[in-house]
Amino acid sequence: MGNHNMTIRYEANPPKVLPDVDTNESIAKFIKRIKIISKKCDAIHLTENVLGYQRVSPIEVGKIIRKEIPDMPITVSLRVRDKSEKEISEVVENCISIGFSGILVLMGDPSQTGKPDSNQIPSATVKRLREQGVDSKIDLYLSMSNKPNFSKITKKLEAKPKGFMTQVVQNIEQAQNLFDNLKEFLVIPIILFPSAKNEKSAKFLNLDLASYSKDFDEFVKKVHTITDDVLITSPNDFNGLNEFLEKSFS
Repeated sequence: MGNHNMTIRYEANPPKVLPDVDTNESIAKFIKRIKIISKKCDAIHLTENVLGYQRVSPIEVGKIIRKEIPDMPITVSLRVRDKSEKEISEVVENCISIGFSGILVLMGDPSQTGKPDSNQIPSATVKRLREQGVDSKIDLYLSMSNKPNFSKITKKLEAKPKGFMTQVVQNIEQAQNLFDNLKEFLVIPIILFPSAKNEKSAKFLNLDLASYSKDFDEFVKKVHTITDDVLITSPNDFNGLNEFLEKSFS
């Protein structure tokens, strides 16, 4: 990967569970892709039920990736809004025993299945897990807005996670601002791969892809220079991102 402390993570959404699709087949296809892209990145982040869709659990696919690519660090998202304290603890124990390297604790979008909110809060969850000594066994992360009001995030800071995975950043200023204000934490900015296939995601996130798509590799490298760590997401264009990483970073 050239510079050894340059961390490029790939964000993967586990396959959707669909009524007329063979889930095992979807998983096999997913794992095949992860194997391909794992040669061009340093870590994998597995999301959980993005937008409340029913998807295969990151734990289930993460377990397989651990077996198939044992050296690849894996972080997973953990939605707390539809889990009880006990369920959260079970997931965390599971993550530790499988050997994941980190957990991103987040609220999550409202459940599509109408499961009631458990009223668990991400920052309180991380604080509780740290009090239980969990952070000595696995890194705990919280999410962070791309332009936070730093006077309003004291609970997140007081929870003392290892670091923050940010919302998608679209310019250097956002990354710099996060880095400058979160000095004692690891800052992992998320970047959306700019391609026509990701247009829909960009619109949903109110991002202007054109603002950084021209010199995308420069943009990634600059953000990286600031934080040493980036997470690239490309929800609808696996091949495009795979080629980009091969060309620019291998």
